[in-house]
Amino acid sequence: MNRIGVTIACIVLIGTGAVLHGRATNRWDTLTPANSPVAKLHDVAIRFADYSPTDIPSEMPVLEKSRVTCTQFLSNSLNTAVTVSLTTGIAGSVAVHTPDVCYVGSGYTMTQRPTKQTIELPGGKSATYFVAEFEKKRATGTDRQRVRWAWTTDGQWDAPDSPRFRYLRAGELAKVYVVTPLAESSAVGSASDSPAVRDFTAQVFAQYSAALAR
Repeated sequence: MNRIGVTIACIVLIGTGAVLHGRATNRWDTLTPANSPVAKLHDVAIRFADYSPTDIPSEMPVLEKSRVTCTQFLSNSLNTAVTVSLTTGIAGSVAVHTPDVCYVGSGYTMTQRPTKQTIELPGGKSATYFVAEFEKKRATGTDRQRVRWAWTTDGQWDAPDSPRFRYLRAGELAKVYVVTPLAESSAVGSASDSPAVRDFTAQVFAQYSAALAR
């Protein structure tokens, strides 16, 4: 094969690879429409007990065609603080950059590897999610956090081992983080979620699921 033929063959192979990768990640689709089911989750106001919400800037990386909303919830009566981060967009972007990647990339150390938990939701459904613990040394002390995360396309929250493969054919995807602080004095992996945190976590998944069902 002459040089021109080799060059043409290389261009065809590169172009074919780019198209196949684009199809796999939905890169060639249009931006997620504002009235799509998962995009509407950003308008959902989580309400439970006396938790008061405050929108805060997200430290999460925003990948291609993704949108992130981050809200902190405080309950005075329960002395509980929870941060909820919602990411929606094309599946190829939302399925990646999980906390074990992005938290570590932000300077945190993962002190407890991800495990799966399942929680019962109001109404009889359940949600399965990953949970892991992270910490970062600061001048004022150690910032320790427990992070829970899961994905959904239709209101059924799950934590697949290979989310990119699991949601390969999904057009749009939602991912939620539920983050709570941990006391510096608690042993790694020893503290279980309080009833207040479990109740609020269940409400987050349930209320987002209900919004997708409407």
